[in-house]
Amino acid sequence: MTIRVVLVDDQTLVRTGFRLVLEETGDIEVVGEAADGSQALDVVARSRPDVVLMDVRMPGLNGIEATRRIRFGPHAARVIILTTFDLDEYVLAGLRAGASGFLLKDALAAELISAVRVVAAGEAVAAPSVTRRLFAHYLGKTLPRPETDGRLAALTEREREVLTLVARGLSNAEIAAALFVSESTVKTHLGRILMKLGLRDRVQAVILGYECGLVETGNDR
Repeated sequence: MTIRVVLVDDQTLVRTGFRLVLEETGDIEVVGEAADGSQALDVVARSRPDVVLMDVRMPGLNGIEATRRIRFGPHAARVIILTTFDLDEYVLAGLRAGASGFLLKDALAAELISAVRVVAAGEAVAAPSVTRRLFAHYLGKTLPRPETDGRLAALTEREREVLTLVARGLSNAEIAAALFVSESTVKTHLGRILMKLGLRDRVQAVILGYECGLVETGNDR
């Protein structure tokens, strides 16, 4: 099955580079390009992509608002936010707007391809090291204690453990090893967590984990 992608960036060379990388795969097709958020809305409406690679800082309609309109519009393609800096304050806003993850513009070709495939499959891209630093930096240090946050009341003790490890940036395989369970069991727990808390994907689970104080900000693990 071919994954249909739209590239949104105000720099032509960036779009060209991404196109060359993605179209060498055989299973990814770039079906449109846009230089700003307004153009992106039109291109997405016409081409109906599976995934949009979205720059944040563009003239006119920025990538955050464009992401919000795409995600909650009639053609709800999944969005990967593109950023130059791993502590870009706009990334968190982009994730809140409905993006399925973020990717640094200097990512390796293999990382770009993997991110597109992962998001197209319905998962989220949350690079552990960058995710921890970004959320710790921008969510601040004044957080509720987990035992007093009512949002966690619906979770079992094991589900809370899984959510904590997800927020720390661990993969399903790493969580399985830490809890001495199978990877499929971790996936089951994560699915229940998302359902109980009304979360869209793993990225939203990471954000909520920080907001609820399950992970201390500034703590790399």
